[in-house]
Amino acid sequence: MMQARVGVAAEAEPELPAKPARVPPAVQEQQVPRRREVLRSLARDPLAIFGVVIVAGLVIVAVLAPWLAPYDPITPDIVSKLQPPSRIHFMGTDELGRDIFSRILYGARLSLWVAIIVLVVAGGIGVVLGGLAGYFGRWVEEGLMRVTDIFLAFPALVLAMAISAALGASVGSGMVAISLVWWPVYARLVRGQVISIKNQQFVESARSMGASDLRLLFRHILPNALGPVVVALTFDLGNAILLTASLGFIGLGAQPPTAEWGAMIAKGKDYLLVHWWYATFPGLAILIAVLGFSSLGGFFQSWVDPSLRLRRGS
Repeated sequence: MMQARVGVAAEAEPELPAKPARVPPAVQEQQVPRRREVLRSLARDPLAIFGVVIVAGLVIVAVLAPWLAPYDPITPDIVSKLQPPSRIHFMGTDELGRDIFSRILYGARLSLWVAIIVLVVAGGIGVVLGGLAGYFGRWVEEGLMRVTDIFLAFPALVLAMAISAALGASVGSGMVAISLVWWPVYARLVRGQVISIKNQQFVESARSMGASDLRLLFRHILPNALGPVVVALTFDLGNAILLTASLGFIGLGAQPPTAEWGAMIAKGKDYLLVHWWYATFPGLAILIAVLGFSSLGGFFQSWVDPSLRLRRGS
């Protein structure tokens, strides 16, 4: 009877709500969202702001080129050929009377599109092969790294020229050529990151719980190895635009009448002494785009490397 009464009393007793633990102010400060911290650092870095503005402007121009361009970039207008910059033609016209400003806008769309596709393909190949080499080691690493060394033995532009010429001059051939040139860079970068991560405690814990090798690699290791890759991709967006323009300049990239910055410079150099605007404005477009991506890449690099962040005063 006593046990029954005790049980009834225990059931009748209401449960008091647990008081939430008070979070110390120091811990609250540490819980400030990282995104807000990044934005504050960005606001204090003029070069990063410059990079964001340039990259955002390039993306907007690439997306809205059909609506922003005042003239058709391909249709000739012989009556207006080689006119200097004016209110009618903001950056002048070329030897066929086409508006250079309109062609630069469309060239931004082509250059950015090619750069993104190239780096997605090259980065994807490099991340997968570099991850496999770093994780499995032994003959897998030896074979993949020797193939990587073969590609790295040639200068990037020379190898891209050879591949593009073999496939036939076109935008597609240039994209394939640049992708084949750049994937070894990401493979070596990811391999080093994977080697430094694969023996850490959280990986050993997942392995002890029965995770397979592929799950360990693609679920636990590679996501933690992508910081330097993101920085490299940001820098290489500008380099990809420059290399695409280089192939266009020597006639192995985009073909006429496609609006492409390198091809415009190649044609404009024949008129440079008299009609300076023809080659100058496409060249300035390449310069600004490369500077923008380089500035943004430097900001991302400072967040991957804390010592650089302190040096930049963030």
